[in-house]
Amino acid sequence: MARFEPNPERRGAIVTGASSGIGRAVAIALAAAGHPVVIGSRNVAALEEVVDLIVAEGGSAAAVHLDLADPASPARFAAAATEILGDVEILISNAAHNQVGAVLDMTSEELSHVLSVNLEGTHRLVRSVVPAMVSRRRGDVVIVTSDVVARPRPTMAAYVTSKWSLEGYARALQMEMEGTGVRATVVRPGPTLTSMGFDWDPEITGKVIEEWTRWGFGRHSNFMRPDGVAQAVAAVIELPRGVNVSTIELQPEAPINKEAP
Repeated sequence: MARFEPNPERRGAIVTGASSGIGRAVAIALAAAGHPVVIGSRNVAALEEVVDLIVAEGGSAAAVHLDLADPASPARFAAAATEILGDVEILISNAAHNQVGAVLDMTSEELSHVLSVNLEGTHRLVRSVVPAMVSRRRGDVVIVTSDVVARPRPTMAAYVTSKWSLEGYARALQMEMEGTGVRATVVRPGPTLTSMGFDWDPEITGKVIEEWTRWGFGRHSNFMRPDGVAQAVAAVIELPRGVNVSTIELQPEAPINKEAP
């Protein structure tokens, strides 16, 4: 029977897109579990608020600027995180950009920008962090995708394309990491209450929702809370060595139907 050395009790963690939403909740959850975290985003002021919250609760956290659209930023971020944490044991790749727009309305530049953030930015970060995990023969990589991979939405062509690509990338990473001691997991959340899309024009948002409903993407009105998704991510990280979750899809539970039998 294969034997695995247990993970350290305190494991240095990187969380991207941590200024709000799922990333923020994951950073808080990991810190509450005793892991020091370095959090990244373009919005450093919002990151500092998350750091203050974590430290006030007795955790350890630091904020570092990260712009996944800047080819040089992921390597700088990873270097700063390594200096703060020492060994980076956990990488939560969560940051993403969502560009609303139908296929025929979207320019090539808009598509390229979404792919540069969601796919290429993730790759640059993985390249900066994961080789050291492989050398240590342990580590956890969690790549947050979306249920649009299984259920593509209209009017979100760039985002859907990027998440499909990202999940294919994650599948390849999982196969390549097999036998290295590094676990790679895809977390695929369904509708979640985050700030993504809040900067869309309200008229456009209304049309998007109408189109989604027409295609059957609105069975009920409930959305997950980010902290619920974060608990799932934290549970994956805390699994003992020798157990690897390949994919976990999360969906909001429907509101209670009082008329149900």
